[in-house]
Amino acid sequence: MSAKSRHDPLLPLATLVTLLLGMGLVAIPHLLRMPVWITVLVLLCGTWRFLASYRGDALPPTWLRTLLTVATAVGIYGSFGTLLGRDAGTALLLSMTALKLLEMRHKRDTHVVLYLGYFLIGTQFLFSQSLAMVAYLMGTVWVMTVLLLSVHQVPARPRPWLYAGRAASMLVQAVPIMLVLFVLFPRIPGPLWGLPGDAYGAQTGLSETMEPGSISELSRSDAVAFRVDFAGEAPPPHQRYWRGPVLELYDGRAWRRAEAPAAGPPAVEHLGDPLDYAVILQPHHQKWLFALDLPALAPPGASLNAAAEMRTAGAIHEPYRYEMRSHPEFRLDRGLSPGMRQRMLSLPPAAHPQARALAEQWRQTSGSDRELVAAAIVFFRSQPFVYTLSPPPLQQDHVDQFLFETRRGFCEHYAGAFAVLMRAAGVPARVVTGYQGGEINPLGDYLIVRQSDAHAWTEVWLEDSGWQRIDATALVSPERVEQGMGRAVPAGDPIPTMARLDASWIKQFRLGIDAINTGWNRWVLAYGPELQQQVLNQIGLVDWRHTVGAMAATLGLIVALISAYMLFGYRQPTTPPLVALYERFCRKLARRGVDRRPGEGPMDFAARACRSLPAHARQIDEITRLYVLLRYEQAPSPDGIRRLRHLIRRFKPAAAR
Repeated sequence: MSAKSRHDPLLPLATLVTLLLGMGLVAIPHLLRMPVWITVLVLLCGTWRFLASYRGDALPPTWLRTLLTVATAVGIYGSFGTLLGRDAGTALLLSMTALKLLEMRHKRDTHVVLYLGYFLIGTQFLFSQSLAMVAYLMGTVWVMTVLLLSVHQVPARPRPWLYAGRAASMLVQAVPIMLVLFVLFPRIPGPLWGLPGDAYGAQTGLSETMEPGSISELSRSDAVAFRVDFAGEAPPPHQRYWRGPVLELYDGRAWRRAEAPAAGPPAVEHLGDPLDYAVILQPHHQKWLFALDLPALAPPGASLNAAAEMRTAGAIHEPYRYEMRSHPEFRLDRGLSPGMRQRMLSLPPAAHPQARALAEQWRQTSGSDRELVAAAIVFFRSQPFVYTLSPPPLQQDHVDQFLFETRRGFCEHYAGAFAVLMRAAGVPARVVTGYQGGEINPLGDYLIVRQSDAHAWTEVWLEDSGWQRIDATALVSPERVEQGMGRAVPAGDPIPTMARLDASWIKQFRLGIDAINTGWNRWVLAYGPELQQQVLNQIGLVDWRHTVGAMAATLGLIVALISAYMLFGYRQPTTPPLVALYERFCRKLARRGVDRRPGEGPMDFAARACRSLPAHARQIDEITRLYVLLRYEQAPSPDGIRRLRHLIRRFKPAAAR
């Protein structure tokens, strides 16, 4: 194939290939979540653009590009049901960027593609802000900057990686400015503008409803729910009940949170010593916070209602850090109004006849509610119940079938069945969901609570004691509370990696990664207004005037240092290969007594050298003309540079006369 057929009027082939690879790096994280047909479209456009350049073919005509654009927009609308929002908008931007490659005829088009690549990098933060993703995206920013420097030259350079060092230097110079703005620029609660509704899409976590299978499915996940730093020693496992949504409404299958729970703080008597700790909660896009049962006070921006739920004014869409104090020993004693008592005793008519009959039997043989609760505890301890992540399906009356037939279930089965039995016996009861347990990470001395620790338990109302926690799961399988799910479930159950008991190297490696991510979450993602104020107070910036002054002074100092480095300490870029070859040629002539004079052009110098070394005049002329052609008349090609290097290597002049 001739060199002409491989010539692209816009970009050298090597630069175009680098551009396509760079855009591929930008697109990969998005393609992992896109429909397959979008991935095919992106690959097709990139391949088409490469082959057109390699073969010297014309790019697609306007009518075909228009047809592809309309078809792509229709396809995205069909896949997402809209052209707006996070998912559909990102898909549209990615697809249109790929199609832009097919009309990239001018330098302006190349710049547009690169700028779209930067924008696509930014949209990735709508999906993930993990440390690994940030590191990956920083690498792609560097690649895109290398390309931007290369294509900005006239003509575009065939070896873009000659600008790798300059691009890295530019990014390194930007880091101090970025850090100053990150630490000192005033933080405001919430984003600067509203994000699309699907920006807070599917997220693993608890919900405000519970039915058979909901928590057992959640417990198969290794995802982190939150992390906890204790001021002292962590409490023992049997005290690690992390209170979340309280479910009071029951429809015969699912438990739900009341739309308007009783307002006001709970009437609680705290017993024993308190525990102080800080929680870094992962985004769950809900309003509730988790605290050790039972929190003493809600943190700033949150409130406690009568059910001892802790909720914020807005949903948690980013890592959220809050400090807490809890009393693991408490007496929750808020009187029941007639309406609340009726709600806590409500059962669907004619539901669970066998459970109702058993509860009625306990009521007839018990002298008080406390004795009735004790009878239920004996029942769960004495019957052959099995705690398992894989219970058999419950097709009919799920409570009766679970209590009297299968007797195999997860925490939601036990908590829900216990609450039904209590209500059927006339004892007010409700279900509390949250987490139980957690694993100490020895690499950071903090507690990790995962989705696999999701749990549910029951609270019953006793007139002389108030609300009392009854964990029916612990009655059946005490190991679940004391040693975690890995010890409690049968050997054949498929449990998450981090819930396993064996300390495999994979588990240790993931604990190390988690320790790194914890620091990232604590000091970067959770760096909101409150944490910023704490940091500024510690360095003596007590108000906005001091902060603005410090920010301006620091930025000015950084700019001055960079300017001084550019003026006095910056080394000139490495000599281009073409110039280095010519300087080597000049040194060979100098060793034979022909020195190049200051300001003397290549052709004048060649004429003088030919007069001094007539035996080598033909070689001198050939080398000089090829150098001038490559340096001043056309873009240096790899073949031309190789030929020039070969001629200079063979040039071995004798001494001048």
